[in-house]
Amino acid sequence: MALLQIAEPGQSTAPHQRRLAAGIDLGTTNSLVATVRSAQAQVLPDEHGECLLPSVARYLPDGGVEVGRQAQARAADDPLNTIVSVKRFMGRCLADLGDAAALPFRLVDQPGMVGLATAAGERSPVQVSADILRVLRGRAEQSLGGELAGVVITVPAYFDDAQRQATKDAARIAGLPVLRLLNEPTAAAIAYGLDRAAEGTFAVYDLGGGTFDISVLRLSRGVFEVLATGGDAALGGDDYDAALTGWFLRKTGRAAQSAADKAALRRAARACKEALSARAAAPFRVSLGGAELHLDVDRGDFEAATAALTARTVAAARRALRDAGLAAQDVDGVVLVGGSTRMPQIRAAVTAFFGREPLTDLDPDQVVALGAAMQADVLAGNGGADEWLLLDVCPLSLGIETVGGLVEKIIPRNSTLPTARAQEFTTFKDGQTAMSIHVVQGERETIADCRSLARFELRGIPPAVAGAARIRVGFQIDADGLLAVTAREQASGVQAHVEIKPSYGLTDLQVADMLREAIGSAQADMQLRMLREAQVDARRVLDATESALKADGALLSPAEHGEVRRALFAVAEALETQAPAADLKRLAAALGTATEAFAARRMNASIRKALAGRTVDSLD
Repeated sequence: MALLQIAEPGQSTAPHQRRLAAGIDLGTTNSLVATVRSAQAQVLPDEHGECLLPSVARYLPDGGVEVGRQAQARAADDPLNTIVSVKRFMGRCLADLGDAAALPFRLVDQPGMVGLATAAGERSPVQVSADILRVLRGRAEQSLGGELAGVVITVPAYFDDAQRQATKDAARIAGLPVLRLLNEPTAAAIAYGLDRAAEGTFAVYDLGGGTFDISVLRLSRGVFEVLATGGDAALGGDDYDAALTGWFLRKTGRAAQSAADKAALRRAARACKEALSARAAAPFRVSLGGAELHLDVDRGDFEAATAALTARTVAAARRALRDAGLAAQDVDGVVLVGGSTRMPQIRAAVTAFFGREPLTDLDPDQVVALGAAMQADVLAGNGGADEWLLLDVCPLSLGIETVGGLVEKIIPRNSTLPTARAQEFTTFKDGQTAMSIHVVQGERETIADCRSLARFELRGIPPAVAGAARIRVGFQIDADGLLAVTAREQASGVQAHVEIKPSYGLTDLQVADMLREAIGSAQADMQLRMLREAQVDARRVLDATESALKADGALLSPAEHGEVRRALFAVAEALETQAPAADLKRLAAALGTATEAFAARRMNASIRKALAGRTVDSLD
C-alpha cells in the first residue's frame, strides 16, 4: 500500500529561491517534458510549439544524430539507421524480443542488453534513450532559463530492476540529475488527484506505445494509497500496429521483403489506426517493392484483428482488482492514460469491464508528464518538505532460496516502496562456516519456478552446531524500485552485501505469467512445499541422531541401540524413496519417540560432567 500525503489548505512555507525541476515521460512512441509554473503543471513545447517529441533517433555516417520529427520523417528512407520504440529494448537481450525479425533495423545480440547497428556504429538502447533525453533537457533548460536541479522520469509500473537501472543510466549519460523514477500510473494519479481534488477508489489504465500498466488507488482527503499494480511490459500501440499489418498482409497476399517495406508498413498501419479512432473506415495505403497497395479498413476489421490484445489488458485489470481485494463495481472512476487509449475499442472495453465511462478530462498523452512535474517540484524543495510524500509498490515478491529448493519470501508483492525488511536464518550442518544467499523474484514456492536475481556468499560464520548461528538477511528497496541485500551473522558481525543489478530484464510476458502460474499452481505448490519441509525436518532429525549415537552411543543398551537404529533406517529409507510428507512426519516422530530416553540420559550425563568436582558453595 502506498501513501501520498498533501498539506492541508492554509499551510505555508518560508519564501525561498525556486529550484528548476522537470518531469519527463520517456515514452515508447512519444516523449514529453513538463514543469510547474505559478503552481500549475504544464508541458513545455519546442520552438515550433510542439509538445510531443517522437521517440525516434536517426544515426548518420559522420557520427551525428537526429532526434524527433526530423528523424521520424526519414524513417522510410533510412530504416536501418532510424531507431523507433527503443523503450521496448531497455534492459533486454535478443532472446527476450519475440518480434525482432519484424523490426526494420538491425539488432546485435550482446550479453546483457541487445545492441543496435547503425551507420554511426553500434548503439545500445541506453545511448539511444540518452539522445532523446538530451533533447528534452535542452528544451527544458531553454524554456526555464537555467540548468535543471533535478528531474523525475516515469517508467512503466512493470519495469523490472534491469529496465529501471537502464533508464537511470540513460539519464546520467544525458546529464540529468534524477530525483526519482516514478511509476507512470502513479504519475497520472497525481495529476488527476491534485487537479480535481478527487476522492474514492480509482483505476489508472495506461496503454502506451509499448507497455500497459494498471494501478488501483484509493484517494481520500489528499492521501493516495496504491493498493495494487499490474500490467504487461510488452503490450502497447506498437502491437496493435503489428496486428493490423499482419491482417493487411494476409488480405493482400503480400509479404515485407526489406527493411524499407517493414518501415513503410509500420507507418501506414499507425496512420490507419489513428484515422480509425475518428472514423468508421480508413484507407491502408503503402508502397511495397515499388507497387502501390490500397485497402479500405473498417473499424470492425481492426477491432477483430486486435481483440486478443484488448482482452489481455482486461485480464490484467481483473488481476489487479483481485490483488486489491476489490470488484469492478467498487471502482469510482477509471483514468485513461496513453495515446493508445484513444482507440474506441479500448474505451468500449474499459466501459464494459468497469461498468462506467472512463475519465478523459486530461490529455492522455500529457497526464503522465504533468504528474511527474508535480513530483519533481516537491522533491526539488519547491513545494515544502511537509506537503506530500509519495510511495509506490513493488510488482513481484522477493526472497531467498532455503534448504530443499524452497523460496522464503521476504518482501511480498505490492509492498510499499521504499521498504526494508529482514528475516533471520540459521545453518543446516554442524560446523558450517559459510552460507550461499540466492536472491529470487516471483510468486511460486520453489526456486525452479522463480527468476534468479543474484547470488553471493557470507563467509566467516563461527563454526557451531547446526541451528546455532543467527544470520539476518535484510532486503532494502529504494524509491526507484532498486534492490540491495545484506546478510549478517549476529554474533561475530561478519556480513556480505550485494546490489541487485541483473544483466538483463524479464522476458516479455514473464511477470504476467508468474502471477498467473502462481494462482493456477497454488495447491500443487503448497503440497510440494509441505513435502520439501518434511524432507528438511527429517534430514535434520536424522543427522542429529547419527551425531548423538557417534558421541554417546555407549549410554544405550544393545536392545535400545537396535530400536533407535531401526527407527533411523526407516527415516533414511523414506528420504531415499521420496516418501509422502505424511509418512516422513510419522517416521520422524517415531524416531523422536525412540530417542526420548537417550536424550534424557545425554542431558543427565552432561549435567554430571559439568558438576563434577564442584561444591554447593561454588555453585552459589
